[in-house]
Amino acid sequence: MTAVTDEGPGQSRGRTRPQEPESGRSPDGGTAAGEGPGRDREEPHGGWDDGLIARRAAAEEAAPDRAPVTVQEDDVRPQVEAYVPSGSPLSPRLDALRELVGLSRARLDRTALAEAGRVLDEAAARQRLSSRHTVVAIAGASGSGKSTLFNSLAGAQISETGLRRPTTAAPLACSWTDGAAGLLDRLAIPGRLRRRPQAGATAADEALQGLVLVDLPDHDSAARGHRDQVDRVLALVDAVIWVVDPEKYADAALHERYLRPLAGHAEVTFVVLNQIDRLPGEAADQVLDDLRRLLDEDGMALGEHGDPGATVLSLSALTGDGVGELRELLGRFVQDRTAATRRLSADVDAAAARLRPVYVAEGRPGLGERAREEFTDRLAEAVGASAAGQAAEREWRRNAGRACGTPWLRLWRWYESTRRPGGLDHGAFTAPPEEQLTARQRVEQAVRTVADDAADGLPGPWAQAVREAAVHGAQGLPEALDELAGRAVGTDGRDADADSDADGAATGVRGGAAHAHAGRGTKPPRPAWWPAAVLAQVAMTLLQIFGGLWLAGQIIGVLQPGLLTPALVMLAGIIGGPLVEWSCAAAARGPARRYGQEAERRLREAAAACGRARVLDPVSAELVRYREVRERFVAVTEFSTTGR
Repeated sequence: MTAVTDEGPGQSRGRTRPQEPESGRSPDGGTAAGEGPGRDREEPHGGWDDGLIARRAAAEEAAPDRAPVTVQEDDVRPQVEAYVPSGSPLSPRLDALRELVGLSRARLDRTALAEAGRVLDEAAARQRLSSRHTVVAIAGASGSGKSTLFNSLAGAQISETGLRRPTTAAPLACSWTDGAAGLLDRLAIPGRLRRRPQAGATAADEALQGLVLVDLPDHDSAARGHRDQVDRVLALVDAVIWVVDPEKYADAALHERYLRPLAGHAEVTFVVLNQIDRLPGEAADQVLDDLRRLLDEDGMALGEHGDPGATVLSLSALTGDGVGELRELLGRFVQDRTAATRRLSADVDAAAARLRPVYVAEGRPGLGERAREEFTDRLAEAVGASAAGQAAEREWRRNAGRACGTPWLRLWRWYESTRRPGGLDHGAFTAPPEEQLTARQRVEQAVRTVADDAADGLPGPWAQAVREAAVHGAQGLPEALDELAGRAVGTDGRDADADSDADGAATGVRGGAAHAHAGRGTKPPRPAWWPAAVLAQVAMTLLQIFGGLWLAGQIIGVLQPGLLTPALVMLAGIIGGPLVEWSCAAAARGPARRYGQEAERRLREAAAACGRARVLDPVSAELVRYREVRERFVAVTEFSTTGR
């Protein structure tokens, strides 16, 4: 008879009741845990038994120091303050993760940050609780013998065992020391399911001081509520002991649903191959090696040869073979008091691995000098900076021609302009609608191109943020460029019609920056030699007039005949006038070119400044924000203990 405790409504705490197996059956009508068809054996002495009584008798003889257990009283002692060991990288990693989540809320949706938020909440909750205790869950499939192992470690019949499935319907806890009430409240384990062995049950229990052992329902239970409880508790405990048996150790449900996703938690994982008493000869070693192979394929590091990783061993909870080794390993694990920190660190690693696609870029994204220059070139092309510079150069040369040209040529040009429809209307030149549309499309294309260059290689959410910043800043950019172009381009519009056909390419964002504001500019500056050239042209004109009058006087007989001298004077004026004009034109090429280049530079700089303020600066701000969160992400993963 094994004394166990049971408390129900109206029953006093600590009350014991006997349980007598009837006709070789367990109280629930089944055989002991791990029993099944073909498990009954004959005693060596030839006596008859059903296998259950003999095994229980042998277990009692092997562990005579097992003591009755009592229902744990409500713990009214003050909780031990939690702490993180000095020098642990967990605190700065949690701080970095918290900052990372805060900086990312405006750029990422809640779904992407949900896991990181859960880890932060659970870490804060765990660190407020006892650091003297290590919560270890025992999980496994139906029939794996996890409840039997739980009882063997506890030294008493605490968890119900039997063939009826499912046997364990709710998590059951056993705490070796006081002060674990807060931890069990966090696991939502009620007081009636909390147990404690009596002091001095076994000598080995000294090493287990601080252990809180939790027996979980079957992870493959037919009852969905049982599976949900397993998932909930596994997310909160400090460590887990996975119990597998020779039949189900390769079960896909176990590996794909639990072991593979929790591969990063190898340092707080024990994988126990139970029921090795059913395997003959060297079969246990072969199954254990195959189990290690499967764990390696799952990506779970194995703690062999002193390396950190999962602890894998074989035992028989029924016969006690190997249980002592597990108890010793658990003792060292509990006394180390780092399980909670390592579990939380592994949770941070898992959260960081999920966030990696939204923080880690391919290559080195950003706005380089080349991308900035290409954006400026496209804006300058859209605003017509080059054509405006050429128009300004021609305007300077026209002004030189007006001042230094012959009056007869100027008179002819005026006459031609009067014959041209609208030739005297120099108010403003308006580009055709199709040219205006083309200029606007050039601006939009320039914005899209620079946004794509800046977003190249960025994770999806941040690339989208960069493009949105560029598009938002580009609103009103064509109008702003047009206004700036009107102030930057200084041209005299009095003869804008003379080159309107040639300057059509200079049309800017809204009707041509070089012509839309013609007439509002200032006259080009004149060089120092300009007065001398004008005086020379006046002299040549006077020579022509004087020579002509002289010849006319001789023809009508007023003056004495002598055609040679007046003809030479008139010829000198006729030849000298165009010669002075040609010389001035040649001399004006350099200043006109410099004036055109200066006009192009002013318009180009105005377009670049407008594009930088409206597009490049917002895009750069988004890139700076991404670099900040990238640095926070690096801080989260810098001290990873799982290699992720």
